[in-house]
Amino acid sequence: MLRIEEGANDYQVFQRDEQGAATVSVSGRCSTELTDVVEVQVLREEDTPLQDWTEAGTATGGRWQASLRLTTGSAYTLRFRLRGQPEQVAEVRDVLVGDLWVLAGQSNMEGVGDLIDVETPHPLVHSYSMAEQWEVAQEPLHWLCCSPDPVHHEGFPPVGSDLHEEWHRSRAKGAGLGLSFAKAMVEATGVPIGLIPCAHGGTSMTQWSPNLAHLGGGSLYGSLLRRVRAVGGRVKGVLWYQGESDANPNDAPLFAERFAHFIERLRADLGDPALPFYYVQLGRFVVAMPLEGEAAWSQIREHQRTLANEIPHSAVVPAVDLELDDLIHVGTQGLKRIGRRLAKVALRELFGRTDLQRGPQLEGAWFDNGERTRIRVRFTDVNGKLVSAGRVSGFSLRTAQHHAYRLIYKEAVDPAVPTDVLLHLTEPCPQNAFLWYGFGIDPYCNLTDEEDMAVPAFGPVSISSGART
Repeated sequence: MLRIEEGANDYQVFQRDEQGAATVSVSGRCSTELTDVVEVQVLREEDTPLQDWTEAGTATGGRWQASLRLTTGSAYTLRFRLRGQPEQVAEVRDVLVGDLWVLAGQSNMEGVGDLIDVETPHPLVHSYSMAEQWEVAQEPLHWLCCSPDPVHHEGFPPVGSDLHEEWHRSRAKGAGLGLSFAKAMVEATGVPIGLIPCAHGGTSMTQWSPNLAHLGGGSLYGSLLRRVRAVGGRVKGVLWYQGESDANPNDAPLFAERFAHFIERLRADLGDPALPFYYVQLGRFVVAMPLEGEAAWSQIREHQRTLANEIPHSAVVPAVDLELDDLIHVGTQGLKRIGRRLAKVALRELFGRTDLQRGPQLEGAWFDNGERTRIRVRFTDVNGKLVSAGRVSGFSLRTAQHHAYRLIYKEAVDPAVPTDVLLHLTEPCPQNAFLWYGFGIDPYCNLTDEEDMAVPAFGPVSISSGART
């Protein structure tokens, strides 16, 4: 009989090229030692023939190989046979050609949202599971216990054990952002999406270091590379959510250098210097922490905000305005919103959606009309106008040592210039004050634009004395 051993599997997604197609090369074994022609038949939904039996390769010495070009679109069924022995047929079903996206980082990318009202599957969104099998993507996407890479094994019962089976049955958390991102992309473009989950909770930039690549599946970076290469070696882009483990006084000052190096090295190792890299700014953390710890958390956020303007083909979306499902993990509904925010970035940057703005970007802050009791904060790249659920919240004035001035009694979007926020102070702003939005580990922030692109946390920002128009 004809058997497929390499090149294509049920539900596999192939990365399309610049022409919107992919070359699929398949090989395997056959029961004949004679030389023969391999033919392929291509079918679409409901087994409708798209291409009748056509020569695609050769068989000889008990082995066969074939290749064909498939264009972007809905699912294919591929049937292969030997011309001289047409009864020998091998088949793969639900093959897609589209875009592959890596999901990497720590727990908020891995997904720890409650498995309640999760994002539903979509037939054009598949996932390369951590068990190394292609499947229709469904929550939860990350099953670290099923990975063949030892870097993911610690703390999990062995595969096949009773504890492992029980965990699969009883798991209550695991919703992430990847599926909502992919569905938003498919619904906007019609291009199928393949997700490659690679995240691991509680991990730092040091643990993600490219310098550990030589360990292969014994390192996070090595595991990511191996999985990408296993699905063809090319991806459309990377989605990243990480930084919590670096938000401490020792690691925060080094985060920008480590993060930029990670992106540069990953692009080099994947042979794509312009590989899109879209990431999430840190959200909230509800725990008692000294002021220096809160400052470190904010320092990571500021690095993430500013690096998006320094690293080409990168972008950041905020999470500071979203609810949690526990002390540190963004809730399921908030993760859906993050996924859609990332999709809007990708649609703008990669699909020419100029009707979508990047989302609010800080332009600057100054004393309105020179009055030190009113500060105007201006944003660019706003979709429509700035909006909030209830009164605007999240701004603060602080010293260089992060001590707060309790001076802001009103924060409001300016009705005359709805991309500006006006901050009203009880008394003149001190000379040594800096402006922040979303300082610390658990701020209440609620400012977005009309496309639900949130204002990023920022600070410290100097306040200009000069009036502007």
